[in-house]
Amino acid sequence: MSSTRISRRVNALRAIVYRALLDARAVATWMVPTGMTSHVHAFEGREGGTFRISLTYETPTGVGKTTAHTDTFHGRFVKLVPNERAVEVVEFETADPALRGEMTVTITLADADGGTEVLAVHDGLPRGLPTADNEAGWRSSLAKLAALVEAG
Repeated sequence: MSSTRISRRVNALRAIVYRALLDARAVATWMVPTGMTSHVHAFEGREGGTFRISLTYETPTGVGKTTAHTDTFHGRFVKLVPNERAVEVVEFETADPALRGEMTVTITLADADGGTEVLAVHDGLPRGLPTADNEAGWRSSLAKLAALVEAG
């Protein structure tokens, strides 16, 4: 199992960024890498709340973990500290044993020069998920998060 750490500074207050982490419509907008579309099946943005999300590749060459072109995952919020941290446990819905297993995603928010430093740490990545792919996807998603919260 491996880990990744991705950070990005955004020009918005922590409270605004935190709300975007727990709002289903916001999540559907930002938590989707470029080249994919998002569908939020279920989302309870509270501690103990669960979620289920599918990401589908826009091009026919994209290879999904759940179906030919889709990655579906489910999870739960295990710890929420308002305006500071969101900890969730997620797992791909897949038949591939190399992609199975729970991952912990911790997003930490800190003040940074009038904005917010967002740090996303992913622990327990399955052996079949290349860290470079995970990092690229999350860089793209954090860029979309920044665009969303900076636009107001």
